[in-house]
Amino acid sequence: MSDSDESSLRRRGFAVGVLGLSLLAAVVVGWLVTDLFAYYSVNDDEAVYLTQAAMLLEGHLFLRPGALAEVVRPWFFVVDDGGETLRMYGKYSPAVPAVFALSRALTGGYAAALVVVAAGSVALVAVLGRMAFDERVGLLAGAFVLASPLFLFTSSVYLAYAPTTFLNLCFAVAYVRAVREESSRWALVAGVAVGAAFFARQFTAVLFAAPFIVHSLAVLLRAFGTDRLRGTLVRTAAVAVPGLAFVALTLGYNAVTTGDPLLFPYEVFAPRDGLGFGEREILGYVVDYTPELAATVTVEALTMLFTGWVAAGSVGTLLAAVGVGVTAVRWRRAGAPAAPGPADRSSHGVRALLLGVGVSVAVGNAYFWGTHNGLANGLFELLGPYYHFDLLVPFGVFAAAGVVGVADAVYGALAERRNRRVARLAVVGLLLVSAPVVVAAEASVVADPYEENRLRTDTLATTYEPFERVEFDRALVFVPDPYGDWQNHPFQSLRNDPGFDGDAVYALDEGPDRDFETLDAVGNRTPYRFTYRGAWTGAVEPVDPELQRLELLRGDRVDAETTVGVPAGSTSVSVRVETERGYARYAVAAFDAGDGADDVPVEWTVTPDGARVTNLERAGGDTDGPSVPLPSNASEVDLVVTFGGPAGESVTYRQELTVDREGGEIRALWPPETRVCRLQTECGREGTWVGPDGDYLDGVSVATNATAVG
Repeated sequence: MSDSDESSLRRRGFAVGVLGLSLLAAVVVGWLVTDLFAYYSVNDDEAVYLTQAAMLLEGHLFLRPGALAEVVRPWFFVVDDGGETLRMYGKYSPAVPAVFALSRALTGGYAAALVVVAAGSVALVAVLGRMAFDERVGLLAGAFVLASPLFLFTSSVYLAYAPTTFLNLCFAVAYVRAVREESSRWALVAGVAVGAAFFARQFTAVLFAAPFIVHSLAVLLRAFGTDRLRGTLVRTAAVAVPGLAFVALTLGYNAVTTGDPLLFPYEVFAPRDGLGFGEREILGYVVDYTPELAATVTVEALTMLFTGWVAAGSVGTLLAAVGVGVTAVRWRRAGAPAAPGPADRSSHGVRALLLGVGVSVAVGNAYFWGTHNGLANGLFELLGPYYHFDLLVPFGVFAAAGVVGVADAVYGALAERRNRRVARLAVVGLLLVSAPVVVAAEASVVADPYEENRLRTDTLATTYEPFERVEFDRALVFVPDPYGDWQNHPFQSLRNDPGFDGDAVYALDEGPDRDFETLDAVGNRTPYRFTYRGAWTGAVEPVDPELQRLELLRGDRVDAETTVGVPAGSTSVSVRVETERGYARYAVAAFDAGDGADDVPVEWTVTPDGARVTNLERAGGDTDGPSVPLPSNASEVDLVVTFGGPAGESVTYRQELTVDREGGEIRALWPPETRVCRLQTECGREGTWVGPDGDYLDGVSVATNATAVG
C-alpha cells in the first residue's frame, strides 16, 4: 500500500471514528437532558437562559410586566424602573439564549441545541487532538472528553458553559488551520468564533484566547522586515476585525440594557459580583475575596476536577500527566523554535497552545470569586466545577497522548528486542489488562453525580406531579417562594410567557393585598394555588404537593362550614376567629361533654363588618360586638381550631382565608389555605393540608365548603 493510500485510509477511518463519537455524544446528552434533567437541574440559572430564549423568539429584549411586576420577576432578572414603564432584563448575555431560541424555532424544542453542541464539541476536540498529535490521539481525545462527568452533566443543562466552549473550540481549530494553511478565510472563521464566544461569556473567551493572542502577536512581531509581513497582517486583521465587531456588539447590548456600554447587566444586578479581589457580594452574601482565598479555592476546584470530574478520575489525570511528559520529551528532541515562526505550523505549536490554555484557564479563574460560590453552594457537587469547563480540552488531548505514548513506548521496546508481532500482542494485552481499571475508575466518578442528580429529579417529578393532571386554559397560578421574591427559583418549569399572556400566568403568593391586585391585573382567569407540605430542601427531600383550584366568591357575605377531625387522644378543643383587628373565642360544649364525636363542625361567616362563628357560643375575645372587625384593606381571616391532649400535646387546624372589602361587598378566595400544626398554633409549609393522602396524626381530616350570599 502506498503512502497516499495509507494516508487516505487513515483519514477515512478518522472521519468514521469522529462521526461515531459525535453520534454517541448526541445520544448520551439527549438522554440526559430529557431523562436525568427532565425538570432541569437545581442550578436555577437554566430558567434565566430559557426565559431569555423565549423573549428572543417573540422579538423582545425586555419583559414589561406592568402591574404584575412584583409577583412575576424571574430569577436573576434586573428591574429597570427608570423609564416611562417598568421593564426587566436578564443578567446574562443573550448570545447563548439565541442558540436555544434557534433550536426551538427549528425543532420545536430547546434540547436539540445541547445535543448539537455536545456532538460538535467532541468532534472538534478530536480534530484538535489530531492537529496536535495524530489520528489516534484525536479519537482518544474526543473519547476522553465525552467520558468526563463534567462534560456529560454540564453539557446536558441549559447553561452557557458548554456552548461557549464549543465556540472556543471552533476558534482554536480555525486558528490552527489559518496558521498552517496561511488562510485568511480560516482566520475570518476564527475571528467570528472567538467574537461570538466573547459575546456569550466575556471572561471565559478571553482566558481561552489568551495563548492564541500571545502567539498571534509574537508571529506578527517576527514577521516584521520579512516577506511574510503582508500575509500575516491580513490574517491577523481577519481574526481581529470580526472579534472586535462582537466586542462592539457586546458593548452595544450593554448600552441598550443598562444605558452604559461599559456597564454589564450582571453588574447592575449585583455591583460587587465582578472580577477582582476585595469585598464581593451578591444577594446579601458577602465574602472578602483575598488572593490567599483565591489560591485555596483554585486548588480545591482543580483537585475536585482532576480527581472526580474528568474521565476515569485520577487515572485519567495520571494519563494526562504522562501525555504532558511525552510532549516535553518530544519537544526537547525536536528542538523548540527560538521564536514563533514557520515551525509553529507543526504539531508542537498546537501542543504549546493547548498547554497555554490549561495555564490561562486555571490561573485566570482564580481572579473570579464565582468558583468560591460554586464550592460553597454545592452546585459543583452536582454539575462539576463548570467555570473550568475549558480545561477539558487540554485534558482530553494530553490524556489521549499519554495512552498513545505508553502504547508506542511498549511497542517500540518490544519490537526492537523481539519482533513486531510480539510487540502488537503485548500492547493489546496491556490494553486488555488496564481496561477494567479504567472502566472501574470511570464508573466511580460518574456514579455519584448521577445518583445525586437522579435523586433531585425524582423529587422534582413528585413536586410537579399535580400539573400533569391539569390542562390550563386562561389560568392564574399562585406559587410559593421558598427562596424569596423570585419566579423560577426554584420552580424552573413554571415559567411565564414573555408577554404574560400564556395559558397560565404564574405569580407569587404574596399576601392578601398583592393577591387581589394580581387577580385584578390578569383579568378573567381561573385562579389556582400551588402549595406543598414539607420543607423545601433544594429538591433533596420530597414534599407533598397540591394544586388547588380556587373560586373567587363575591357577595354581601360569605357563609362557610369547616368540619375537622378529632385527632387521636384529644381531650379538649377551642375555636377562634382571628383578624388583624382582634379575635373571638368560642366554646364547643358537645365535645366537652365527651360525646365521642369523630369530628367538629364549625359554621362561620364573613361580611364587610367582620367575621364570626355562627353555630358555637362565644366565650371571649378582645373585640366588642358579634363579629371580629376586618381592616380596611385586603386581609386574612383565620379560623383556628386547637385540640389538646392530657399531656399538653396539641394539634391546631388553621385556615387562612384571603378576603377583601369592596364597597358593600366581600370578596374571598375559597378554599382557604389550611395548615395542621402540632405543638404550636402556627406553622409553616411543613403543616400544609394537602388532602387526605398526606401524612397526619390519626383522626386528622378537613372538609370545607362555602357560598356567597347576596
